[in-house]
Formats: sequence, C-alpha cells, structure tokens
Amino acid sequence: MADVKAVVFPACAALCALAFLYKLRDVRHRRDDPALLALLVAFSCKGVSFTLSTPLVARKVDVALGVDDLGALGIHLFGGVASSAAFLTAIVYWVYPREEAQRRALVRLLAAAAVAVVMIGLWVAAKHGGQQRSAHYLVQNAHRPVVAAYLLLYVSAFGSGMIEIIRLCLRYGRVAGRQWLRRGLHTTAVGAGACLVYCLNRLLALITSQCGLDPLEWELLTPVANGVGIFFLVAGLTMPSWGPRVSDGRRMARNFITYQRLHPLWHALSTAVPGIALDPQPAGRLARLLPGDINFRLYRRVIEIQDGLLALRPYMDSDIIAAARRSADEAGLSGDALQAQAQAVSLAAALRAKRDHRQQPGEEPAPLGPDATRGGGYADEVAWLLKVAQAYTVLPSAETSTETSAETTERTTR
Repeated sequence: MADVKAVVFPACAALCALAFLYKLRDVRHRRDDPALLALLVAFSCKGVSFTLSTPLVARKVDVALGVDDLGALGIHLFGGVASSAAFLTAIVYWVYPREEAQRRALVRLLAAAAVAVVMIGLWVAAKHGGQQRSAHYLVQNAHRPVVAAYLLLYVSAFGSGMIEIIRLCLRYGRVAGRQWLRRGLHTTAVGAGACLVYCLNRLLALITSQCGLDPLEWELLTPVANGVGIFFLVAGLTMPSWGPRVSDGRRMARNFITYQRLHPLWHALSTAVPGIALDPQPAGRLARLLPGDINFRLYRRVIEIQDGLLALRPYMDSDIIAAARRSADEAGLSGDALQAQAQAVSLAAALRAKRDHRQQPGEEPAPLGPDATRGGGYADEVAWLLKVAQAYTVLPSAETSTETSAETTERTTR
C-alpha cells in the first residue's frame, strides 16, 4: 500500500502544481477575480496535502518537527477542509451573481475555519493519549473516541463540500451558456464524486473499526479515489480556460485538411483561369503545407473555386451534365453525391473546352449545387465543394463513361 501511495500521491501533487502554475498566468490580467484566487488557493492546498500524503514525506516532516502525526493533521486541514472550501468558493463565483456569491462564500469560509479550529483541538486532545506515530492515522486510530470525533468532523466537512460542488455543477451545468464551462462543471462533478467515495471510505473505516474489522484491507481505495478525484477536479476547473483553445485547434486542423483536399480542384481551376487566384504565382509543396493563416487561406480558396466555376459556365455543356447525371444515377448515386459527380464531370469537360477555346453555344446551364438548387452558408458551401473535389479527384473512370454517353447522345442528335 505504501508503494502505491508513494507513486500516486506525488503524481497528484505534481498535477496540482501544474494547475496552479497554469492559472497563475492569469493573475496579471485578473487580479480582482475572486474565483481565480480561490482556485489558486485550492490547488496549492491540495498540492501540499498530496505532498504530505506521500509516506516518506509525512514521516520526515514528523521527525523534523518532532511532533508525531503532524503531517496527518496537515493532510486533513489542507486537503480536506481548506481545499474543499476554496473549490466551492470558485464555483460559487462562477454560477451566482457577485453579491450573492460573496455572501455564500463567506459563510462557507467561516464554517471551514470553525471546523479547522475544532479539528486542531481534537487532534491535540488525541495526542494526550500517548499514542506513537501511525502510518495510517485515521484508520489505525478510528477506535479511539477522540480520533473518531476528529474523523467524523473531517469527513463531514470534506464530504459536504463535495456534495455541494456536485449539486451546483449538475444544476448549473445544464444551463451554462458557454460550452466549455458546461463541460467543465460536469467534469468537476465527476471529480467531486470520486472525492466523496474517499470520504465514504473513511466513514466506513470508522464503522468497521468498531466491529473488529481491519479497514486497511481496502485502503487501496484511498489513493485510487483521490487520484481520480483530483484529475477530474483539475481538468474540470481549468477547462473553461484551455477548452476554447482545443476547439480552435480542432477547427484549424479541420480547415487544414479541407484546404489540402480542395487543392486539386483549385489547382485545375486556377490553371485554366489564373485571374481567380489572389496570388497568381503557383504555390509549391512547402507553401501548401505551411499556408499561414489557415482560416483566411481556406476562405480565399473557397471564393477562388467559386469564381473559377462561374468563369467556366460558358464552357459547360448541358448534354454532358445530363449524361453525367444519368451515369451517376445508374451507379446508384443520389442527392448531393449525384450533383457533385455531375459537377465534376461537367467541370472536366469545361476545362478541356476552355483549353481548346470552344465556348458552348446557347443558354448557359443552371448552376449545380447541393440538392441541385438548395443554397446555404459558408459551411454548406465548403461541404459541397469537398464533395465536388472528391468526385473530381477520382474522376477518370467516371469521366470516360460519361464522355462516351455524351458522344453517343451527340451522334444521335446529328
């Protein structure tokens, strides 16, 4: 058990330190934010608690200060009472108006201070029993009335804080306006639930010790519940800060992939109609892989493709479009997939006609699009052009069969 705690608790302390340093960067811009200050206090208290929870550290602290089980008192005060009050204070300022949050936070902090004073008194009273240092202070001394009262007060303070955190997170997580705040509150509730399991485990130790059972048999639950709890607490309480950056990163990655997938279509159009390109110089492979502002580049690419399609409409043949539709329909395509295939085939034919300077006589064919006529916003246009680009990229076999159908139609007409 000591080996497990010697690994899990230092890792938890390191996680708290990382969370503290991450949020510390915001102090310069948000000095007057009580929620931020509460988070810093909570992470620092949890970090101290997990450091003291490491068996070797707790033993050395007791030896250095000459007071047995002083490390245990520090664990419970910092990791249970102080941190739960600080976590709850931060959440209260997130979900309530400032004036109401101040009142609720003050009540909670005063209650935590009162609990801490009583716990210190009980701990001092327990020392008069002449007990030697305990490697597992609560579990090994739960049979003593004073320590039992200390444990019950500690578990009540810590557990009630976790229950209140769960209640607030689930209640306001359903109505939170910002997506990442909502996710953060739900994740925080999971972490508080794991910490509540730890509290119940400590309460169970109090009960089973009176029945002559050994709570150390399931002591593994302590590092597991604490490790899971602090991971989700840290993730949830910092999520509103780093979550939007994750969304931005995913959007940039998605736009980069879209940018690359549209390149063959754009290249064919910009070669035939160089005037559509904002930068007429052909981009090399390195420029494609490092496009700079990918959001702007993708936007420009979509516009340039639209301009290219518009410029080629005089070269598009209605007979080829009709033949392409029939071929796509015979191949089992329908809806947008059918329209994209017809667009790709007619585009390939228009590119050849443009190259040979063969403008089609008569009225221009109606523009193709999603479901033939349905318009849409920018996202819909990007999705449509991706379908066209995919159809154009794998065109040769479809194009050959369509050309044959078109030539047959033309010969029949003659």
